[in-house]
Amino acid sequence: MATQSSRSAARLMMAPAVILLLGWMLVPLVMTLLFSFKKYLPLRGGDLGWVGFDNYLRFVTSSAFWPSVWATLIIVGGVLIITVVLGVLLAILLNQPMWGQGFVRILVISPFFVMPTVSALVWKNMFMDPVNGLFAHLWKFFGAAPLEWLSQASLQSIILIVSWQWLPFATLILLTAIQSLDREQLEAAEMDGATPLQRFGYVTLPHLGRAITVVVLIQTIFLLGIFAEIFVTTQGSFGTRTLTYLIYQRVLESQNVGLGSAGGVYAIILANIIAIFLMRMVGKNLDK
Repeated sequence: MATQSSRSAARLMMAPAVILLLGWMLVPLVMTLLFSFKKYLPLRGGDLGWVGFDNYLRFVTSSAFWPSVWATLIIVGGVLIITVVLGVLLAILLNQPMWGQGFVRILVISPFFVMPTVSALVWKNMFMDPVNGLFAHLWKFFGAAPLEWLSQASLQSIILIVSWQWLPFATLILLTAIQSLDREQLEAAEMDGATPLQRFGYVTLPHLGRAITVVVLIQTIFLLGIFAEIFVTTQGSFGTRTLTYLIYQRVLESQNVGLGSAGGVYAIILANIIAIFLMRMVGKNLDK
């Protein structure tokens, strides 16, 4: 049992790391809050003084604000649906005995290690190009006119690109959860006459509940800040301007750091609202 002196020594040794982490998180947050109440134009006069809530009012009353929030939620929701559904199916498939199982698993997981900018460029030029892309050749093969993906189906294209990146992560987490499932439960259900679909619905899926909520929580946190894929492909055009991209555009166009900081605060508020909702979901699942 730890003594008081050993606990004090442990706290003392952990203190530098805790202070560093707190500073790493709190300093940018405090600076963002500070600049959000100022008119700060670094290339046009610098700090021009306090403006109160003017930056917040300008940002939220912008005609692009609510469409950007809506686009963000659509992309996040679409990616979550695709990655969870396909992740469950892929995890079940990869859990089956097959030749070269380890190699197949590596191939499925490998897209997660590709940089977002690289994967977006690959999809843009090799798959979605309306002239030389793979999808264009497939459309022509079946006698259909090629689709200009990034202009005619822009949101769907972004969702497809991001889903390809995050599907390996979801598959890996769900595969680990499936491998922890007691085979005796499935065998007992099979002996009781349950069909494969019933075994999946009443045994496998409930067992994956916790893993699915963890996947949803982690992916949502990262997906709310999606930027690189949009910058490389559509640059915010055709209804793909997310809240993060809108903040970037506002700072770039107006050179007003205060306006961008106010947008950053709105993004933090949105992320916390969604995170609290998801944490409650995760908590309910973990309590079952």
